[in-house]
Order: sequence, then structure tokens, then C-alpha cells
Amino acid sequence: FGFFAFRSRIKGVYFSIMTQALTFAGMLLFFRNETGFGGNNGFTDFRTILGFSISAPATRAVLFLATVALLAGSLYLGWRLARSKFGRVLTALRDAENRLMFCGYDPRGYKLFIWTLSAVLCGLAGALYVPQVGIINPSEMAPTQSIEAAVWVALGGRGTLIGPLLGAGIVNGMKSWFTVAFPEYWLFALGALFIVVTLYLPKGVIGLLRRRNEQ
Repeated sequence: FGFFAFRSRIKGVYFSIMTQALTFAGMLLFFRNETGFGGNNGFTDFRTILGFSISAPATRAVLFLATVALLAGSLYLGWRLARSKFGRVLTALRDAENRLMFCGYDPRGYKLFIWTLSAVLCGLAGALYVPQVGIINPSEMAPTQSIEAAVWVALGGRGTLIGPLLGAGIVNGMKSWFTVAFPEYWLFALGALFIVVTLYLPKGVIGLLRRRNEQ
């Protein structure tokens, strides 16, 4: 999908709409019982992984440590990429794609690589998520999940590596509280949070902290 989209020079809001539509179509397909993915219930009743009981404290500890290791490895990989020549090209691609093309760079390969890398990291995260939660169903493909990820980045701070991590912690903390106290208002709160951050914290929490340190 990325190859054909980038070759057609689809970008911006149109690219976002197409990816969301593709994900939503996949969700509707997996909801159908005849696809063999469990329909509304999805896959449940996970008991073992590699022969070890998922409920065993030792297994849960190993999965938790593997998650932390993947997070640290992803941050390190992102840090190395951002400070390399490849990262500088990506920055130029983000800020002035046409100017980058005039300099002799073909942006399609760079876009496809970083798109595929992000998909690989998401796949690894999902592989660690399922055995720890014990269930996976098509509702995890809902567009609201992507919107939440966008709010993580906006709240934490765009253009940083620590910002999305901080934003994810804040948003998921709020989600845990709202879904218990006011479950029917969580999506409204999420939308309001995104609007407030966009209007008053364009650089996120990281930008606010940096501004305080400068003062």
C-alpha cells in the first residue's frame, strides 16, 4: 500500500484518509465470522506461549521485560536514525519535499522505508500486547486507536522521541480513570484534549517544559 501511495505522491490529509479507510475496511472484514478470525470475539483464551503458561509470574515478568527492551531499543534506533544523514533527509522531506526533490533525492524510497519500519515496530508491539492482555479482536483496528496515537504525539510533543512516550503515559492514565468513572465521556474528553493541545500547546508538554527551563 505504501509503495503505490508514495509512487502516486499521495500525502497529507488524503493519505491519512486512505490509510484510515483501509484499516476500517480490514476491521469490517475481520468482524465477519467466515474469515476465521473469531468475529466479534476475536481470539481469546490464550494459555501458553512457547510452552510456558501465560499466567505464571515468571512468564509475565519476561513479557514485561521484553516490552521494556523493545521500547528502549526503538527509542535508541529512532535516536540513531534522527542524527544520521538519513534522518536529516527525512527532516527535509517533512519540511520541504519539493526542494528536496530539486536537490536530486527521490523521496519515495525514504518514505517507504520509514513507513515499513513503523509497521514492523507496531507488529512487534502487537505481538507483545496480545499475550499480556490475553485477547485480541477486530475492534483494536478501529480508527479511534489511530486518533489516540495522534493525541499521544500532539500532547507529548511533535518532533521529539520522548514526547510521544510521555503523551502515551498521560493519555492512557486519563483513559484508565475515565473508563472507570465516566466511561461514556472518554471520547469527548479525548477530542477536547486534542483541541486544547492544538490551540494552546502546539509543541506539547515537552515544549512547555523547555520553555520553563529557558525562563
